[in-house]
Amino acid sequence: MDKLKPLLSFTQKQQTNLGFGLIALITAGSEHIFSVFAFKCPCNDWNFVYGNVCLLVPALALLILSYMLSNKTWKLFTGLCLRKSKLCRLNYAIGFLCVFLQITTTAMVAPLSWIAVALLRGVYFECSMTGANITLFRRHLCNDKFPRCRTELEKFPCDGTTIPQSERVALLSIIRAESQVLGWILIGSVMTFTFLLTCMARCYSPISYMQLKFWRMYTQKESEFLDSYTAQHAENLAKRNITSFFDLIKPIPMNSPPRQAWEKISSFYKFRSMDKYYSILHKYVCTCEDLENPAVRPSMRSENDFSNPAALAFVDEGKLVL
Repeated sequence: MDKLKPLLSFTQKQQTNLGFGLIALITAGSEHIFSVFAFKCPCNDWNFVYGNVCLLVPALALLILSYMLSNKTWKLFTGLCLRKSKLCRLNYAIGFLCVFLQITTTAMVAPLSWIAVALLRGVYFECSMTGANITLFRRHLCNDKFPRCRTELEKFPCDGTTIPQSERVALLSIIRAESQVLGWILIGSVMTFTFLLTCMARCYSPISYMQLKFWRMYTQKESEFLDSYTAQHAENLAKRNITSFFDLIKPIPMNSPPRQAWEKISSFYKFRSMDKYYSILHKYVCTCEDLENPAVRPSMRSENDFSNPAALAFVDEGKLVL
């Protein structure tokens, strides 16, 4: 896992198509390795089930893994069961669904890449459709050129059968062509949807291009400093407690943010045109009534603000968790 940290770190910092492209490339490589070394069509009644499982279940696993590796997922769900009363409110529920949709849009990159590459290769679709017990499909595929098609279709993907090689190759080429057409349609649809969604988000952006660029730089640096300072503070606190325990001395006083402060900077940030804050942490430190007195509650709202514009989604965007 340590060897993958530089690669994952690079990916999580690229809040652009480059990062998504890298994820898609890794997924495509994984699909190629699996199809070459692990996939083998059974060439019997299991063809349809086996082909669909190999096509769809890894995509589902990649989707779940993408959810799990996103900090934004856990930011959304942590403590959710204690906020059931809020979920009954219409505005809160709609905001929750909007944020979950944002997470899903990002998480779909890997599974859609798997399906698209698998369809372009055609081996899973070929195995699946030769086992499909669909009269209309078999009637469409089988004709006078393939006399054994209707009775021995499930054996076509395998070598060493009594079916003539020329007949096998001709029929399988038709199935692979259909698979590739579906793959290119999927790729084109996803690219078109992504382009239109990005154009719409940028069109409704409440800030200019240069400020958006500055905002992205700020949030990246804030995240880096927060991770570094949190690790350092945790190390100092742990060292103090261990020293106090073994040396039998009173611990040296150390200030740590109260629970309410952690709770507030863990909420989602909603941008308003009159705001001058670049993150929920920025808003907290600027609106807190007294940072030096943990007993004083800050004046900022404690509710999660879900409805940040899609153009500014990177403000609360999830990172890959190790």
